[in-house]
Formats: sequence, C-alpha cells, structure tokens
Amino acid sequence: MPANLTFDSLKAAVATGEIDTVAACIVDMQGRLMGKRFVAQHFIDSAHDETHCCNYLLATDMEMVTVPGYRSTSWAAGYGDYVMKPDLATLRRLPWVPGTALVMCDMLDHHHNPVPHAPRSILKRQVERAGAMGFDAMMATELEFFLFEDSFQSMFDRGYPLPIPMARNNIDYSIWGSSVDEPVMRDIRNQLWAAGIPIECSKGEAEAGQEEVNAKYSDAMDTSDMHAIIKLGVKQIAQNHGASVTFMAKYDHRRAGSSSHVHQSLWKDGQPAFLDKADPHGMSALMKQYMAGQLAHAAEITAFLAPYVNSYKRFVVGMFAPTKAVWSCDNRTAGFRVCGEGTKAVRVECRIGGADLNPYLACAALLAAGLAGIEQKLELEPEMRGDLYASENAREIPHTLGEAAAALRSSAMLRKAFGDAVVDHYVHAAEWEVREQNRVVTDWERARGFDRA
Repeated sequence: MPANLTFDSLKAAVATGEIDTVAACIVDMQGRLMGKRFVAQHFIDSAHDETHCCNYLLATDMEMVTVPGYRSTSWAAGYGDYVMKPDLATLRRLPWVPGTALVMCDMLDHHHNPVPHAPRSILKRQVERAGAMGFDAMMATELEFFLFEDSFQSMFDRGYPLPIPMARNNIDYSIWGSSVDEPVMRDIRNQLWAAGIPIECSKGEAEAGQEEVNAKYSDAMDTSDMHAIIKLGVKQIAQNHGASVTFMAKYDHRRAGSSSHVHQSLWKDGQPAFLDKADPHGMSALMKQYMAGQLAHAAEITAFLAPYVNSYKRFVVGMFAPTKAVWSCDNRTAGFRVCGEGTKAVRVECRIGGADLNPYLACAALLAAGLAGIEQKLELEPEMRGDLYASENAREIPHTLGEAAAALRSSAMLRKAFGDAVVDHYVHAAEWEVREQNRVVTDWERARGFDRA
C-alpha cells in the first residue's frame, strides 16, 4: 500500500480545509521522528522543497543532552544546520491528529550531500549496495509494546512508578484477555491503515498488558519508515485515550521484554532468491551465505539491535528472548530463526532486536552483515536444535552494551560498509549510554544498600 497522499492530492485537501498542518520529520539516532509542523499552505508554497534543522539532532542522547565528543558537530563547531529534504513519496494523512499530514525527510549537508550518519542515509547505502548486486532487500518488523492505564503525563509527574497494565493477566493470543485493550488497539489498527500503513493484525503478547502489531512485508526502507510512524501513532493514539505505552526492551525485570523481530529476505526480478525447493529446508545457497554473514558478525551488529543498557536485560532464559546467536528452523530459542521453510515465504527472522531499536540502523546492520556473507561466500554452520537456552557451546549474544560497543568498534565489516566516521559516531553514542548508566544511582541500589551497607 503506497503512502496515501500525492503532492497534488495534498494541495486539493489543503484547498478544501481538510488538511491545515504538515509534519516534516527526520529520524534521529534513537529512531524517533523529529522536525517541524508547517502551516500546510506554506509547505506547499515553499517547504516541500527543503527546510532546515539543527545538526545536534544527530548528536544527542535519549534526553536530548548535547553529548560532548562527537566529530560531526559540537559547541566548538557552533551546532549549525542540516537540510531537511522532504521525500514526497512518503506523504500521508495522520488520521489520529485532526487536519494533519506527515512527510519523511532525508538529512543533507550544506552541499546537499546525504549526511553519512543519518539513519535513513545509512540504510539507503545498504539498500543501494544490495541493488548493485541485483537484489531487492525485503523486510518486516514485529513491534511489541505494553499498554497502560496511566497517562504519559501522570507517569512523568509521579517519577515513573511501576505502571498499571490495562490487561491484568498474560494475554498471549487471548481474544478475551486482550479485549480490555481493544478500544485502543482497534483505533491503532484502523487509523494506521487509514494512514497508508498496511497493518495486518494485532495480538495479545506473552505478558499482562503486552501487545504486538504487525505491518505487511515490504522493502527495507518502507518497512523502516512504517516502523517509525507506527511507534509515533501508537503513542499518540494511546495518549488520545488517556493511556500510555512503552517500547522499552524491559520495563520490569519480573515481566517479559518487548522485542522487534526483523524478518528478512532478498528478492531478484520479483522472485524470492532465498528459495530452493531442492534443498531439505528449501533454502538457497544465497540464503545460507546471507545467514552465515549475520552469524559471523552477530556480535558486531548487536549494538544496533540492542542500543541501550536496558536492552540487555531482555535476554533472559525462558522468556522467549534469545541468549544465543545461532540459527535453527522454527525454533524460538534461537537468535536467528528460519521461517516458512520450503515455501515462497522462506526468510530469516532475527529475534535479537528489542522494541527500542532504531529500525533503519537495525535493518542496515543486518543487511550489511548478510551481504558480506554473500560477497565472501561464507559457509553456513550446522543448524542447532532443541532448547538452545541450555546449550553450553553456542555463540552467545553480548551480555552488555559495553561488550556490544567494543565489538562494533572493532568491526572491519561495518567500517567497510558504513564508513569509519559512521561507526565511530555510534560507538560514541553507546559508550556515552554506558557512562551515564554507571554514573546514576538507581532505586535498586538504594533499596539494596540503604540500611544494609
């Protein structure tokens, strides 16, 4: 399903008063949509060509702190501007916000060259790389989150205490159990669909108040754009109901975490290049090389799948998050699961990513590793079977963000694919996150040591 507005149809909707606002959005390092809301007529007259934003938007942390140490921008460099170039093919209505349309923008420098470390630029480069090899990169992300009775404002004002889930019990696949969430979830499905995002379904997930929403398999860039807009829409629609959601990988150590599994395949000339019906699993030699690349570089790409300190608290035995970076057919204890084996839909599902990932960076890193496997004709290691939580010899997912950042720093593969400056930029972001966590005294430390230390 294409975005649901052309520039001409936007003009017509503005002329009739149906649309009065256009949100022009870039994607920041955290995968959030940032930008400006334009009076729609001004967007049509001028801003549809380009507008500008401060370049610090690609050099801040989650709390918008101007992090020192980035080479791309700093106080010494004056925090200048980037160009925001609207991609008019992404124009769409936002039905949950009255009179509003949204457009995605690429980030360019003053010479109108793509900003190398901008998430959309990073993914575009890998999509173009796949295209030069004759392939279309196809992907889908499953997005999980928790839905709470508390509003965003009340959670902030009370210092983020443990929130109250709308559904009180594990609602995994339960039509009855998830019915308490349904007034919000129905709006999420239908209003995202009306925004030109082909939502297939939602379902209760494996915890109290946990939901999942799935959009149609598409090309990697469209999937990432949809993912970012879905997160915005879910938050805004929940807010319209006086509720809140979280996409944290782990909001409570006693609860299951929230994932964003990434399904992937390569297509060539409109046909799936991963399928070989002569193979016992229906997997082509190309698919095996692609998976071999992702396994060989699994530690190096983890920082883009699990970008925060909190992300690593999701990797817990017995809670459906993987702990081993190995592959298996239809086995949810593996970091990489082969789905749809022997059919046109055969694909690899990376189960490592949390709901907190930046989809552009995650998809780009996975694609880069897979293409490296094809270029080097890597041999796929044997399938691992059974309960992989119990496997003692399997390759482990990095245990901390610090471990993942070190692997990213030393990745020759990603330095070749992304460029040294891009890798260094995101290593710096990860190391800053670790330092901030180490600096802050937590509630857990206070409760554990206040009268016992």
